[in-house]
Amino acid sequence: QVQLVESGGGVVQAGGSLRLSCAASGLTSGRYDMAWFRQAPGKEREFVAGIRWSTGNTYYTDSVKDRFIISRDNAENTVTLQMNSLKPEDTADYYCAANARPRGATTFRTEGARYESWGQGTQVTVSS
Repeated sequence: QVQLVESGGGVVQAGGSLRLSCAASGLTSGRYDMAWFRQAPGKEREFVAGIRWSTGNTYYTDSVKDRFIISRDNAENTVTLQMNSLKPEDTADYYCAANARPRGATTFRTEGARYESWGQGTQVTVSS
């Protein structure tokens, strides 16, 4: 059973930085895709960034490209989201998620429904 625990949220002024971490356990195969999603009040959950555990390939939604960096540490089993140049519109609850890809599947999924394991979320507030 995969368990994900996020940490690192908080309050920051616009232009500042935050670093979110996701500690993962129970990853039993090398076919996991990891992702960060966020949900702002009154809005739908959206994909933010993702990483393929086996290759380290990364994926970003357009609004965070060149500002956010996702990475993984194989030894520590953690996924990190470094968020720079934060904007008020980045304010949301951020969730770490894991998708165990079927054998032979290669497409990186950005739909939340594809992810079967989720953390409890961590709140990020960016003040203007």
